[in-house]
Amino acid sequence: MAVTRVERVIGDRTLTLETGRIARLANSAVLATYGQTCVLATVVRDKPRPGLDYFPMQVDYREKAPAAGKFPGGFRKREGPPNEKEILTMRMIDRPMRPLFPAGFIDEVQVQCWVLSHDAQNDSDVLAGTAASAALALSDAPFEGPTATVRVGRIEGQFIINPTQAQLDYSDLDMVLAGHCDGINMIEVGAAEVSEADMLEATAFGYEQIKSVVEMIDELTSKAGKEKRLGDPNDIPEELTATMQDRIGAQVEEARQIAGKTERSERLQQIYDAFIAAECPDVTSGNYNEVKQREQRIAHYREAFRNLEKKTSRRLMLEKGLRADGRAMDEIRPLEMEAGIFPRTHGSAFFQRGETQSLCSCTLGTVRDEQIVDGLLPEYSKKFTLHYNFPPFCTGEAKRIMGPGRREIGHGALAERSLVGVLPDPDEFPYTMRIVSDITESNGSSSMASVCGGCLALMDAGVPIRNTVAGISVGRVSDDSGKFIHLTDIIGEEDFFGDMDFKVSGSREGITGIQLDLKLRGLQVDEIKTILEQARVARLQIIEAIEAVLPAPRPELSPMAPRIIRIQIDPEKIGKLIGPSGKMIRAIQERTGANIDVEDDGTVLISSVDGAAGEACKAEVEALCMEVKEGTIYNGKVVSIKDFGCFVEIAPGTDGMVHISELDEGFVKSVADVVKMGDEITVKVLSIDDQGRIRLSRKAAMAEKEPAGAG
Repeated sequence: MAVTRVERVIGDRTLTLETGRIARLANSAVLATYGQTCVLATVVRDKPRPGLDYFPMQVDYREKAPAAGKFPGGFRKREGPPNEKEILTMRMIDRPMRPLFPAGFIDEVQVQCWVLSHDAQNDSDVLAGTAASAALALSDAPFEGPTATVRVGRIEGQFIINPTQAQLDYSDLDMVLAGHCDGINMIEVGAAEVSEADMLEATAFGYEQIKSVVEMIDELTSKAGKEKRLGDPNDIPEELTATMQDRIGAQVEEARQIAGKTERSERLQQIYDAFIAAECPDVTSGNYNEVKQREQRIAHYREAFRNLEKKTSRRLMLEKGLRADGRAMDEIRPLEMEAGIFPRTHGSAFFQRGETQSLCSCTLGTVRDEQIVDGLLPEYSKKFTLHYNFPPFCTGEAKRIMGPGRREIGHGALAERSLVGVLPDPDEFPYTMRIVSDITESNGSSSMASVCGGCLALMDAGVPIRNTVAGISVGRVSDDSGKFIHLTDIIGEEDFFGDMDFKVSGSREGITGIQLDLKLRGLQVDEIKTILEQARVARLQIIEAIEAVLPAPRPELSPMAPRIIRIQIDPEKIGKLIGPSGKMIRAIQERTGANIDVEDDGTVLISSVDGAAGEACKAEVEALCMEVKEGTIYNGKVVSIKDFGCFVEIAPGTDGMVHISELDEGFVKSVADVVKMGDEITVKVLSIDDQGRIRLSRKAAMAEKEPAGAG
């Protein structure tokens, strides 16, 4: 197999796509390089899996430790299950590609992406998205792409394509955009309150680069691509669909207009069960072939019933303007919320929108509670996390109880991105923050409920966020003629039967988070403009409702939360504060009951639940690390007596000598006549020599009697 390579400058770096050299036994493989970051993407197509009602495509993304010259962590020193970054990247790769396969295609497709080299500047996630799409385009799978993925940043008003990690540190926008020549079909955004107009401009800027990368993939495909092979479609016999429409179409239309989710679902299930009982009676003969034929017929009817629900729902909305719960197209479901619902949490909130509920708690911690993230990038710590939980009872189901799945991790990351943009500066608010959103009812937009509830919990905890944040989802419904409408605040069925779930979160000032999931080929920039405006109007309504409950963050932290005091010391005094083998810092912590954390720049963070303990600890640290100045008066303790004078500790670990002639006015025959061991006396600093030795005077201090500190 000949090696085929294409190159193009994207941004200010060269993107290279190569095939034909590595992984030649896979259906297709592409090695993508950008800067010194390299990703291998492979595609394997297996046999169809009859009976499935979904497309079995699996996307796997792994960051190999050698790519950054590292060893994997842990005892085994081997790569383990995917971490959070890898899971989020898998979702990001999957979402723009899945809608571009034909309906009814059920061949198993496996896409694997390996990061083989990482230069710590050009992140591998967007490169993997492009590499995976290129590999699918080269394969014989009926992929109707290709797509391309890019990242857009903004520094001082200037948009940047595929910003480096260093540039992202200064960017107020982190947008990942995927699409093809017919439009945009995936957006993920984290932003610092960027306006709708600027967000739209960033989208248009990124889309131009997407089209350039797509042209590059098309060039590679024209040279090395395989002929597409559709396979056996999983089509439903037309007569079954027609029979179901004739027999129960009117009943389904009536049931689709029942407002309550539970009542609506129960009625639809009754209609389906009655139809199956009439059309597919139980096989009494026990004949194996007859039993299997009945099972296959039921499976087809199940899919036909789902299609009937979908068509009925779309027709009711497009032709009659009727949503399942009776709302107008731009109407938000009823809101209910409360702050401070749990007495022992640092912050808590209840948020309900229609039949979707979120219980949110906010916990404040110290630097010791930060999450350490160790991947291919240099190790860093996170001061804010949001964890999203979706138990089976929230949809009235009994399922296996497991740890967080990919969906939960993805929803939590979206809600986290949406709130990061309004958090206070760590220098002003040095707390570590964790929000937990437990979904207790779900009928659509639970991630946006987590944003609203999480914001309210932060405010209840007294976190001085810059602005109130809310989130809303906008849906889309269309028919074969091209007619479409946008729906504000979609419920679960509108998401399932619709074309789109466009989640937007932000404040009055601008957008902080976006996630677009699309079942269509793509959206044009003009339509995205309409969607963002519809989301903005709804978002402002929710913000008003939140601020009616809690207008601003509480002025004081919860009494349950730790108190953190920040002070600055001379970095050269860090060793003195810590002491030999940590002896000094441990002693202070034991005496006061507070915790001390010291940073390399001399920042000292003192934390305690008891405010008095923190103040006592602060006093000791300041006394220990204070800079002794000539002419200053201190209270000190006599720690040693000599014939020529005494030594007085004026701060922990800092003492000076009082000569016998400086103990008192007049002649002093013996030091013991004036002071004894352990006496507390007032002294004045006369001088400090080049070796740091301090000369003190009790006599001079007695004349002024205004001590600067206590020993």
